[in-house]
Amino acid sequence: MKHRIGRVEQQINREVTDILLKKIRDPRVTGVTITGVDLSGDLQHCKIYYSILSEKASDVEKAQAGLDKAKGLIRSELGQRIKLFKVPELTFLQDKSVQYGERIDELIRKLHESEQSN
Repeated sequence: MKHRIGRVEQQINREVTDILLKKIRDPRVTGVTITGVDLSGDLQHCKIYYSILSEKASDVEKAQAGLDKAKGLIRSELGQRIKLFKVPELTFLQDKSVQYGERIDELIRKLHESEQSN
């Protein structure tokens, strides 16, 4: 069963990326990249993780609002493209792993600079 969930997650990732590029005309979601999909075991709930190039809080909020508004269209398109008994409920969440990685890099850089200055 886990293998099937993984395949469905990959398919949802591909389809949502395609839908965002070709169907959604909202300028708030331009530059949004789907980074991951987490599907529940019963295929009823789907968390879609996204990242955005801009780190401004206002841009992230706008992207989240745009994705939340387009959620119905994305879900209906998924229903047409993927044959499932029931299309899962979609939740969009910002992927903060990139920011976390950048923060760790910054801390390591500062540590090396302080070691070199001593």
